[in-house]
Amino acid sequence: MNKPQSLSLRYDPRELSDEELVERAHVELFHVTRAYEELMRRYQRTLFNVCARYLGNDRDADDVCQEVMLKVLYGLKNFEGKSKFKTWLYSITYNECITQYRKERRKRRLLDALSLDPLEEASEEKSPKVEERGGLERWLVHVNPIDREILVLRFVAELEFQEIADIMHMGLSATKMRYKRALDRLREKFSGLSET
Repeated sequence: MNKPQSLSLRYDPRELSDEELVERAHVELFHVTRAYEELMRRYQRTLFNVCARYLGNDRDADDVCQEVMLKVLYGLKNFEGKSKFKTWLYSITYNECITQYRKERRKRRLLDALSLDPLEEASEEKSPKVEERGGLERWLVHVNPIDREILVLRFVAELEFQEIADIMHMGLSATKMRYKRALDRLREKFSGLSET
């Protein structure tokens, strides 16, 4: 009886689909992590890019990615497959980014409240103008968090609108409308900058 099980463990995880890897992980975890590791390898780069663009810095993005990977490791056995693995992964990522963003915002408010240096405050007022010229991730800073996440999930994670709506617990039409309005706002900013 051990022989068929050991034969079933001989597979190349790179040749399996996400769904097949999820099935393997259900059986293997926590003793064998090959299927889990392959899933994380597939999405690691995009996961980091989503977090970095949403949070605005690599340090926080790295922390959130680590947290997401742990949540996936411990949650994978309970993943029922009602949605695609990719959608489930980005749903976890979205929630972790929101949590981190709120933590950082509270920290910034505290530091601003404690800051008594007028020179520091003046330099902070000028910094957005410098950042505006730094590419799309700098532009995303000027979009509200929900719209930013929709844009990141659409362009970086390459998710369909229905998947984004499911992750963000929004209706499909509301998701599409927010996406369009966010793009319109960014176009206005881009056209305003090119005119100056």
